[in-house]
Amino acid sequence: MLFKYKTDYEKIAMGLLSFIPDLDEVSHLKEELTWYQTEASRQLYLWKNASGDFAGVIGIELNKDYVIIRHLALSPSDRNEGNSFAMLTELAELYPDNKLMGTISTSPLIAKWEQTH
Repeated sequence: MLFKYKTDYEKIAMGLLSFIPDLDEVSHLKEELTWYQTEASRQLYLWKNASGDFAGVIGIELNKDYVIIRHLALSPSDRNEGNSFAMLTELAELYPDNKLMGTISTSPLIAKWEQTH
């Protein structure tokens, strides 16, 4: 289940974002969190696994017709295509009128997800 980021989740979000190679330094993580918080069109969601633990994070930028998935990361123990697809499916349900699109790093996963839906 996806939960909209709030400052109470800062340490959890930073931990999950740190699994993204470009965001392995604390200064980069803080910059990224600030970037998501400065515009209403940018949103960070945390994902809870079946056990009820926060296990993933997905960062988006919302536009009129599409949602750009900027970041998607899962904890190592939850890292599999099924969980990634579950996150994307929930996101698609939150924004039913928008097409999901990716960046260079997230596009391959989104393309695979689209083939299953």
